[in-house]
Amino acid sequence: MQLSPGLRRVGNEIVASYLFIDGRGVTVVDAGLAGHYGDLVAELADAGLTIDDVRAVILTHGDTDHLGFAERLRRDHGVPVYVHAADLDRAKGGDTPATSFGRGIRPWPVVRFFAYALAKGGARTEYLADARTLEGGEHLADLPGSPEIISMHGHSPGSIAVHSPALGAVAVGDALTTRHVLTGRRGPQPAPFTDSPDAALDSLDRLAATDAEWVLPGHGTPWNRGAAEAVRLVREAAAATAR
Repeated sequence: MQLSPGLRRVGNEIVASYLFIDGRGVTVVDAGLAGHYGDLVAELADAGLTIDDVRAVILTHGDTDHLGFAERLRRDHGVPVYVHAADLDRAKGGDTPATSFGRGIRPWPVVRFFAYALAKGGARTEYLADARTLEGGEHLADLPGSPEIISMHGHSPGSIAVHSPALGAVAVGDALTTRHVLTGRRGPQPAPFTDSPDAALDSLDRLAATDAEWVLPGHGTPWNRGAAEAVRLVREAAAATAR
């Protein structure tokens, strides 16, 4: 799905990854679920590209619904995979993410999420065998989209956002969501399964500072009304939940 020139989504509002495209090729941000590999190939074809045009995968964090086809691209096609050093162990299968479901769960959104994850190969995700590590603050100018790495500690120890000023976009992983997978509630809000909710909220100031038009969550509809407005609404939703 093309969002704007050079910016595409693979997947849907349940689980998504993103493509940053320029004349040098493609940077894939997050790798969804294993079964999204075919969707990736189809999306690339729609853009007149192939797997051979993929220059890198950058993972916003190491949870399994973001690892998807990353190891397949690394192993079979030699595509380097980047992940924050603090999430490398999780991406290799050695760390356990938060599992608290929180309040307000509704059965249908939960069933829909897990049914979709199973249908798309969520039970057969390959953990990474190797990766290049990030620390936050890097500017990967040689990669398509010239992404800048923003540390977003909170959802996981090594959560990051991937900002492309050239494309006016920032992919945020689970730093926030625009559709809560456990309640079905829509709009910018805190994501579930977050290790440190307070730290995640503190990290949002870095998103607002990007001034990006597009905010691209791993779960939910892409947001094109600006990062600052998305952050304001997340904080508002968090405050309402705390009352």
